[in-house]
Amino acid sequence: MAPDREKMPSGATAATRSQAHRLRLDQPQPRRTRVLPEWDPEAFGRLSERIARFLGTGRFIVWMTFVIFIWLVWNVTAPHHLRFDPYPFIFLTLMLSLQASYAAPLILLAQNRQADRDRVNLEQDRKQNERSIADTEYLTREMAALRSGLGEVATRDWIRSELQDLMRELEEYRRPDGHGVFPAEHARGRDVDDR
Repeated sequence: MAPDREKMPSGATAATRSQAHRLRLDQPQPRRTRVLPEWDPEAFGRLSERIARFLGTGRFIVWMTFVIFIWLVWNVTAPHHLRFDPYPFIFLTLMLSLQASYAAPLILLAQNRQADRDRVNLEQDRKQNERSIADTEYLTREMAALRSGLGEVATRDWIRSELQDLMRELEEYRRPDGHGVFPAEHARGRDVDDR
């Protein structure tokens, strides 16, 4: 028994068998022949942006004005048999309309691509700001913990002030006869009475 027949129900026809063979997902499908030409959308988008940038420059306006001026001068002053667009200038109107009909979608395409780039940049900026805020909050918490920890640590100034307070207290407890409270402060020397 063939492997295809094992997978197919007993009443399957040849057409359903060939259709099942075409729908297998574990095998690549053969390439289809295309009638229309293929193009790279990214390359087309870059080209449209270049054209849109050129259409928005003063150079384009100057060249367009120059061409229209030459067109008008030629069709007004040239001999009648050499004029290709007489007075109502219908062909010029058609050419300008054609140029505008191509320029508008190209400009819109360029604007859409720029909007997509702006959206990606804004998303990246938003994520970077969130990370910066989280880092700042973490550092703020750490600094607060250090400050509270330093509040319990004896600093040099605090120790100095405590020692000065102790010295003042010792000076107050001196005996009126000039001898100190402690036996070591006697004039004869230290530990002489103890021997």
